[in-house]
Amino acid sequence: MRCAVVAITKHGLALAGRVAAALPGARVFAPAKFAELAQRAAPGRAQCYEGKTGEQIPALFAAFDAIVAIVSLGAVVRLIAPHLRDKAQDPAVVVLDEAGRFVIPVLSGHLGGANALAGHLALALGATAVLTTASDARETLCVDLLGRELGWHFEASHDEIVHCSAAVVNDEPVALVQEAGSTDWWRGHANGRSGPLPANLVRLDRLEEADPARYAALLWITREGRAEDHPQWAGRRVIYRPPESP
Repeated sequence: MRCAVVAITKHGLALAGRVAAALPGARVFAPAKFAELAQRAAPGRAQCYEGKTGEQIPALFAAFDAIVAIVSLGAVVRLIAPHLRDKAQDPAVVVLDEAGRFVIPVLSGHLGGANALAGHLALALGATAVLTTASDARETLCVDLLGRELGWHFEASHDEIVHCSAAVVNDEPVALVQEAGSTDWWRGHANGRSGPLPANLVRLDRLEEADPARYAALLWITREGRAEDHPQWAGRRVIYRPPESP
């Protein structure tokens, strides 16, 4: 992950050095008046700029997969707001307080990896990750992350992702049909799950076992199954494609 660490104060730069040490390859960005401090915090990896921090955002959005901002949450929201496009394209944005106590994902928590980045930094800094996405807060299944760490990809429209995610977090009955891929995906799911699979997720071996009248949504893990063969699930399914076994 290409990561930019932005700090705009003297104390923020001290923390930026610790963040950069936890993220190999990350670059630190700071105002030019702190050039000496920035180089001391991240030798060979600091870049300083003239002008306002807000003027740097377009270039940072274009060049980096993630931005860690040691800036107040409100200020970060105002800085990034004019540049947001959609969650499939926006970089992950994480905010840290100057004391390094809290790590807060602000943007692209799931697809962009901000939640995972926050978890990594929390461990590295001894901080607390503040995860506000419902699936992470309750440690249930994240529909758009299922199997990601195993190389799975999913097929679904934006509306289908929204519908299925809502069904999961609202404890509606969801059919989880797995016909392919490793079955040992729950422990490593999202930032890791230690409890049991939520009771509203019913694991089935074959799609034929899932009654469309009984379940609010379908999560279908298959290599060969085709959506067009099962129109009764249209609008309320996500299909996951595990890679072929070695």
